[in-house]
Amino acid sequence: MNETGPKTPQGVAASPGTRASTKPGSRLRELGIILPQPPSPLGAYVEASQAGSLLFISGTLPLADRTLTVSGRIGGNLSAQQGQEAARLAALNALAAAREYLGDLDRLKKLVKLTVLLCTTEDFVEHAVVADGASDLFVELFGPEAGHARVVYGVYSMPVATPVIVETVFEIESSQL
Repeated sequence: MNETGPKTPQGVAASPGTRASTKPGSRLRELGIILPQPPSPLGAYVEASQAGSLLFISGTLPLADRTLTVSGRIGGNLSAQQGQEAARLAALNALAAAREYLGDLDRLKKLVKLTVLLCTTEDFVEHAVVADGASDLFVELFGPEAGHARVVYGVYSMPVATPVIVETVFEIESSQL
């Protein structure tokens, strides 16, 4: 934190009190966002794994009704804007997987780390713009003051020709017994 307050991912000071709700499940409802069906693993792994207060969500794709909505290469047959929309949808699938595991998204305290993999052409350089499709969604839910670490990779090939994979690590509240 600096003298002007917390920074948003774009570096602008956050304005306190701009969100009606502080819980992500409630905030989704306020925004009118409906989560897709939770994804199913494409191999021998689970969608969610908990270690202490951290919830790791496996890489999620831009799926609707468990079907890939877009395929290809960003910078090739897909624009940066199409990639950004795919990243947002993949992030929604990560939230769907978290809700499936936790039963209630309001147990999520914050997004700790976001990893975004992009299938791109070798000359594509707008990785951050595309990844903001996912980051901006999480800022809407958790607020800019929560912040999250992020890494973005451009790769040559991905499973089922998806252009985007989003991997998340959330901090969660302990369950009430």
